Amino acid sequence: MDKIYEQLSRFALTEKDRSLQEMTTLRIGGTVKYTVYPESVTALDSIMHYVKDLGMPYKMIGKGSDLLCADRPFDGVVIRLDRHFITSYYTENILTAQAGASIIALAVDAMKQGMSGLEFASGIPGTVGGAIYMNAGAYRSSMCDIVREVYVYRDGKIEWIPAAECGFGYRSSIFQKHPDWLILAVRMELTPKDSNEIRELMDDRRKRRWASQPLEYPSCGSVFRNPENRNAWELIDGIGYRGMQKGGAKVSEKHCNFIVNTGGAKADDYLCLIEEIQEKVLENYGIELITEVEKFNWQTNR
Repeated sequence: MDKIYEQLSRFALTEKDRSLQEMTTLRIGGTVKYTVYPESVTALDSIMHYVKDLGMPYKMIGKGSDLLCADRPFDGVVIRLDRHFITSYYTENILTAQAGASIIALAVDAMKQGMSGLEFASGIPGTVGGAIYMNAGAYRSSMCDIVREVYVYRDGKIEWIPAAECGFGYRSSIFQKHPDWLILAVRMELTPKDSNEIRELMDDRRKRRWASQPLEYPSCGSVFRNPENRNAWELIDGIGYRGMQKGGAKVSEKHCNFIVNTGGAKADDYLCLIEEIQEKVLENYGIELITEVEKFNWQTNR
């Protein structure tokens, strides 16, 4: 009998040997030894104490929309909150949402409630927790514009952290420096606005996304951050990498800051394209492209 599986199952629903391909929007990655779905903070706390006592590696994953996972197995625990930590509610213009809630669903609900501020997130396929972790954004808006507090599990304690202490920057936050801090919920301040105006803006942006992004293929969204005063896609186009392909990984012809999985893409092929683009952009433009996508479960030399 697998004693670790037996103990984790006492805390929460636990699955064995589930593929990361099923947990990420890119559909790339190896198998995970244990995947757990805690239903409460108490269960999560028990899981964290148990995993840390064993010295096992762990990772919290939302929708996996910014993850490039290695193809090798992950002999650890993946924690997922998107089944049970999904509650949200309003207190006047303050929206409180648990970390597992879909950011798209929240944006749509905010529109129906006549609350503005989440329009930019209506096309981001992630959870609240992931959006905070990456300070996700679009159309010159990002999570830090609306976040007031973040509910965090750290050092065995649960506490609200004000936005000013979250270290938000362009596609970055303090949580990237502290992967052992787990985001549980967030409070966001929205602004009352006519629902029809919000709907029209979201509809217009949805049409623009379908026209300009390769949404018909699995991807992790934009691969690179935009350098100051430049667009990453222009630099990639400039080195002749539009449409470049290695195995099942391909630089999109529609938007070349997207690298898509055309079918059966391997993690090494995907990473090879990323590294080649970085090398050639640096060589041709003297600009170091920084990835938005987060690498997970790779050997330290990659």
